[in-house]
Amino acid sequence: MSNVSTSQLIDFTPLNGLSPDNLTEIASKTVIESCAAGRYIFKQGETDNNNVYLLSGEAEILDDKKVIKVVKASSASATNPIAHGQPRAYSLRATSDCEFIRVDSNLLDIVMTWSQSTSYHVEEINDDDDDDWMTQILQAKAFHRVPPANIQAIFMKMEMLDYKPGDVVIKQGEDGDYFYIIKSGRALVTRPSPANPKGAKLAELQAGDNFGEEALLSDSKRNATITMLTKGQLVRLAKDDFMSLLNEPTLDKISYNKAKEGIDANEAILLDVRLPQEYAATHIANSENLPFMFMRMKIKTLDSNKQYILYCDTERRSSAAAFILNEHDINAAILEGGLNSAPEQDRISA
Repeated sequence: MSNVSTSQLIDFTPLNGLSPDNLTEIASKTVIESCAAGRYIFKQGETDNNNVYLLSGEAEILDDKKVIKVVKASSASATNPIAHGQPRAYSLRATSDCEFIRVDSNLLDIVMTWSQSTSYHVEEINDDDDDDWMTQILQAKAFHRVPPANIQAIFMKMEMLDYKPGDVVIKQGEDGDYFYIIKSGRALVTRPSPANPKGAKLAELQAGDNFGEEALLSDSKRNATITMLTKGQLVRLAKDDFMSLLNEPTLDKISYNKAKEGIDANEAILLDVRLPQEYAATHIANSENLPFMFMRMKIKTLDSNKQYILYCDTERRSSAAAFILNEHDINAAILEGGLNSAPEQDRISA
């Protein structure tokens, strides 16, 4: 077996939505496998958490022993993960000697979330009364829906740190470990790349801004570097505390059957937060597509009188998106189990 190249991955969905650096990361962890004619690549009922793509040859999709579809490498249907869904609703059997790859769907979802978490939201907080810092923090929308019983615990677990100009608060590529709020000072958000090691400027943050939540929610790497422009004070909350005291109370999960009830009653909208090409390949019937990466810029187009039930392949991107919507007073919940929670007959595939 040998590692796949990025040029072999670039034609597959949703890999074609990744940056070159992220695609290289996926390629380094993916190997080319061979399968002889007549043998199974995967079987109905298995749970393997992989996206399978055909590189050469052809294979047939089976429901029990009935042939549903024949997939040929390089065909339009082969650009999507084959018979995607967990547990497997169908089997895949090689009809000729073929080569294929298995991409870890959990790793892919983490990288997808990381690559799409690109914007920062500015909170408006009055910084006139430095003596009443607790009141100031509670004005941040991120805390509005925290149960009162958790408020004291949050302040007990918060840590205040002093920074100097030039200090790096978080660095791109590192694991997410804290959620931050700027009490005083200004900071610069940059994203380094091989072509621009110093980093392109993405945003400037000031007193009252918060950051760092998206890497914690998606359990992924930091997607940017934040450096202090001036001296200042930052308050931070550790990942475990953030998840248990802040995130969990704000994110509701809804079963597929419950979601259908809300949609049928015209009280809820099912929102697929994956990329358009993922949505086109397979999606839940009666859902709309609003990619996570465009969520912030499209918030004003959403109906504040409706509940939005968000889904992706897992719950990772939908969790990050739901947190953003809740911060903007949009009623958002997560479809428990993601795409796989919908029965096969309720999914539409290309």
